Amino acid sequence: MLNMSFAPTNVTVSQMLAPRTIRPLTAATLCGMAFIQDRLIAIDTIKGHLLEIDPKTDNSKIVNPHQVQEFTDVTGLAVWEDTLWVTRGNSVYRCKVDSLGLEHFVTLPYSADGVAVWESTVYVSCYRLGYILIFDRDTRKEITRFYAPGVGVENLAVYGDTLWVCDRTEQTVYSLDRATGEIKFSVLTPFESPTGIGVHLDAETGKQNLYIAYASEEPYIRDNPNADPNHELTYRDRTFIHPLYYYHDPEKHYALSNGYLIEMSYAEEIAPLDEVYLQEVEWRIALPSETERQKIQQIEPIGIPFTEEVIDGQRVAVFKFDTLAPGERHIFGWKAVLEVRSIKYRITPKDVENLPEIPPEFQERYLVDDDELAMDTSIVRRAARDAVGSETNLLRKMYNIRNYVYDELSYGIKPYIDTPDIVLERGVGSCGEYVGVLLALCRLNGIPCRTVGRYKCPPQSEHQNVPLQPDFNHVWLEFYMPGFGWLPMESNPDDVGNDGRYPTRFFMGLSWYHIEIGKGIPFETLSSQGARLTKEDIPIGDLAINHIRFTILKELSDF
Repeated sequence: MLNMSFAPTNVTVSQMLAPRTIRPLTAATLCGMAFIQDRLIAIDTIKGHLLEIDPKTDNSKIVNPHQVQEFTDVTGLAVWEDTLWVTRGNSVYRCKVDSLGLEHFVTLPYSADGVAVWESTVYVSCYRLGYILIFDRDTRKEITRFYAPGVGVENLAVYGDTLWVCDRTEQTVYSLDRATGEIKFSVLTPFESPTGIGVHLDAETGKQNLYIAYASEEPYIRDNPNADPNHELTYRDRTFIHPLYYYHDPEKHYALSNGYLIEMSYAEEIAPLDEVYLQEVEWRIALPSETERQKIQQIEPIGIPFTEEVIDGQRVAVFKFDTLAPGERHIFGWKAVLEVRSIKYRITPKDVENLPEIPPEFQERYLVDDDELAMDTSIVRRAARDAVGSETNLLRKMYNIRNYVYDELSYGIKPYIDTPDIVLERGVGSCGEYVGVLLALCRLNGIPCRTVGRYKCPPQSEHQNVPLQPDFNHVWLEFYMPGFGWLPMESNPDDVGNDGRYPTRFFMGLSWYHIEIGKGIPFETLSSQGARLTKEDIPIGDLAINHIRFTILKELSDF
């Protein structure tokens, strides 16, 4: 268990503990990176610049001004003693740090992506092979190979007995035993498209500090006097380096990583499409949940006070009105300050063998059709059988169901949610419809599951202390494993496979921007004179307009 902290030299203690994004001047696409004591070295793969970067000021110096062409398209980078190692094309090269004359080391049948070196052992990742190959530094012969832990292009770093693997598609860093290749745990990165990883040893504290490089494109509005109107949407390179903070709890089988202090507001504005008259109104809105990854610092009312209820273990705000009369207007809701981090569970099929029985109360609540899941239709029942085949292991069944749904459905945003039988027949679904199909297939296969949501904070952590609005509401699910509890799973964002395995970044994992509210219960309900109103009576959307605001206050660097 390590508490990562950014530790450049010649700075105060407060500066050492402050998380900071490093954005090197002139850099376009950073990939491999390494530390030579306190010197941060990274390769700009497009420009061929081998950069020495000052992490305090972002200033950069090109170390290889006369060998730029030789370093163009380099992706992996490592340093051991006085030797620099790089990957370019199908080959691995090495050179002296002070001369940079590349010497061929080994050639692979496909592109060599990342490289790491520890003593006499050289580790090379190859996406096309699906392996990490291990070579002897002196003989150049392959010693053995490990299965690549993820499904994307991977970069490497090594320190002591740990091989760190950074997977671009999975948005995940894996901690492997460098002798056996066994995965010890994994953590989600706070940003998409991680391209490089480096380990820095703090000489004063003895802590290993992880840094991740990221490279992608971002959209922006550019002025264009020849366009009408005089601007256009285009893209630009986006690359930077950021510390990776993590906490591993082996007993609970999970690891937390970078998180943020977030203020979230949810408010309803009474603005009926058709005027109504309601008496003894109780308007319930679920409050954020307290979980391993999400901690509530404070909650306060907006507009009018509320009382609290606990429904199935979830906190709910109750707003009461004697009447809602024609022409009457109100604003009401809640504001919460939350600590939210990424979480990733590490549970294997072997771990879930010989599980205890599912409690009867879970069977009665989470194995039944209580939300128009069409579990009695022939198409849904057939899909439930086809998804798992003869598999009996509960975790493998869940994994197979997920992949089956990804195979059968394509993603599409819709203004309403159809039942799983219609969605399966159509072959296209929104995130809510993915969840409905997953719920139906899981419950028919004896796996308790429930919905979670309701919003995601815009993942724009560089925009701190400014109001942010989500694009739309969102929902995902949790499935229950006896002995382990409820485990998260995104409904469709991992459906990005390219004729290969689907990523598992959000299978038993959630990123920091997911806000968990009202697990397994309705997010919002309305009752009048003691009777709950349905959408056939008065849809809440016809009665009020919701307003959701997020403000990212700061990054969290400790646990």
